[in-house]
Amino acid sequence: MQPSEMVMNPKQVFLSVLIFGVAGLLLFMYLQVWIEEQHTGRVEKKREQKATPGWEPVNYLQPASRIMTREKIQEQITDQDPKFHLTEDPKEEKENLQLNSESPPGVLRQTSHSQGDQALGKITGPPTIKLIERHQGTRTVFKKFREMKWPLDIHPLNKSLVKDNKWKETDVAQETRRSFLQEFCKKYGGVSRPQSHLFHMVSRIYVEDKHKILYCEVPKAGCSNWKRILMVLSGLASSAYNISHDAVHYGKHLKKLDSFDLKGIYTRLNTYTKAVFVRDPMERLVSAFRDKFEHPNSYYHPVFGKAIIKKYRPNACEEALNNGSGVKFKEFVHYLLDSHRPVGMDIHWEKVSKLCYPCLINYDFVGKFETLEEDANYFLQLVGAPKELKFPNFKDRHSSDERTNAQVVRQYLKDLTRTERQLIYDFYYLDYLMFNYTTPFL
Repeated sequence: MQPSEMVMNPKQVFLSVLIFGVAGLLLFMYLQVWIEEQHTGRVEKKREQKATPGWEPVNYLQPASRIMTREKIQEQITDQDPKFHLTEDPKEEKENLQLNSESPPGVLRQTSHSQGDQALGKITGPPTIKLIERHQGTRTVFKKFREMKWPLDIHPLNKSLVKDNKWKETDVAQETRRSFLQEFCKKYGGVSRPQSHLFHMVSRIYVEDKHKILYCEVPKAGCSNWKRILMVLSGLASSAYNISHDAVHYGKHLKKLDSFDLKGIYTRLNTYTKAVFVRDPMERLVSAFRDKFEHPNSYYHPVFGKAIIKKYRPNACEEALNNGSGVKFKEFVHYLLDSHRPVGMDIHWEKVSKLCYPCLINYDFVGKFETLEEDANYFLQLVGAPKELKFPNFKDRHSSDERTNAQVVRQYLKDLTRTERQLIYDFYYLDYLMFNYTTPFL
């Protein structure tokens, strides 16, 4: 080809420019639509986050003028739909999504022995018919459950087994707590039926069938020793003092209520003695921090520690970023109050209102960590435990450390600003209110 033949004539130049121009215009229009979609998505997300102010974790970076006041939180409690929040943990969120679907696989497994098991059993026929029948079977099971009375009425404790008069003061305190919680839930909690959230609601409740006990686990409120007691009561051990920490927390010796079918869950909720033991929220938070971040830990340091240091510590050294050790209490608080946490919540500092659902499950016994031994031993009398069985008073781990008390908490709070202290209180406001704990020093 001659060089003269390679030169494009004006018509070819015009067509080339036109083609490139059209392509550029189409690309520009595509990018514009994509940017608008992204912007709309972010706006919708912000709206969703603002839809339930006062219930989700508060962003500690917000200006002080936007801090949720007690009056505003009170209004939110009054106006809030009685259903509790969805979990922030990805694993539990997936379980909740399964439970909320019309034919949830988790529910199908749990209800395999319930009254609706024939509808949920092996079905033959075309896939569409199978799906319809499966949906109908699930609806049948939940319809029967919804027809049952909910929430369950709180009933008088059976005190016929208590022979000793020394429990008189403990009994008065117990009745006061029960009445206070019940009145609070009537006033602010409303009445809600669990529907498909049931298995998540009871997932922290341990079952001891021999003495008909349901115990909701609240970490950092004596739960390790309570699980030891349940193991002794069920005949798995002869003494609470011979059970190791690993056997308590990592063994599969105790049953949880969500392992039963719907009928089994409801029967136990309605006939067993239900107990929950709570603790001052600020003390519980400091206790959790000391346990998980001030001692070597192969899980909390690499999972939580690294993420916390990376986000909340300016100019962090490489060693801290690599091992996650040395998290400061102020950094931990910033993580807790951040609505965009780098890692999800953990049961050790989760609110009791989201662990045990005390306004949906009416607990017969409300114990407190502050009077743990008296409350626990009185409860053992109520359920007919062997006379020689006493609640252990030893510290489960780090026994040489001083127990977390009000004086220890004050030392940790000194590192925080007044705003940060107020926000912690606001975060745990429901727990303070439900269990009648006094306002901490802020």
